[in-house]
Amino acid sequence: MYCPFCAHTDTKVIDSRLVADGSQVRRRRECLSCGERYTTFESAELVMPKIIKSDGTREPFDELKMRTGLAKAVEKRPVSVEDLEAAINKILSNLRALGEREVSASVVGEEIMKALRALDDVAYVRFASVYRRFQDVQAFREEIDKLQSDK
Repeated sequence: MYCPFCAHTDTKVIDSRLVADGSQVRRRRECLSCGERYTTFESAELVMPKIIKSDGTREPFDELKMRTGLAKAVEKRPVSVEDLEAAINKILSNLRALGEREVSASVVGEEIMKALRALDDVAYVRFASVYRRFQDVQAFREEIDKLQSDK
């Protein structure tokens, strides 16, 4: 860690505390050269895998795209913001836990469908209709029948 005042590399940590719900560490440091004190914040950099689309192209994981799809699925449904955030965090955690640098888009889609199924059946069917490209009412019927038979 470089001192922001004199650019010396030797610093001493005086105090460390967890902040931001334990996701960051706040450290008070003192430069061993000039004696100035300053604060640093540390947080883990969590890398999401790249997505391999069905046509073979690769793109970075887009959390906003996922959030938008989930928000559309649960729109006007009795799903709390807290429950939706918990589902999003679980999806992200599951994708990171795979330990892969790249995952297929279908893996992401199935994780989203699993989370929506636990949240709300209507939201699940809405998302499934777009994700699986339902072409007619029969496809909806089959998915709803499958939902009912699993419960």
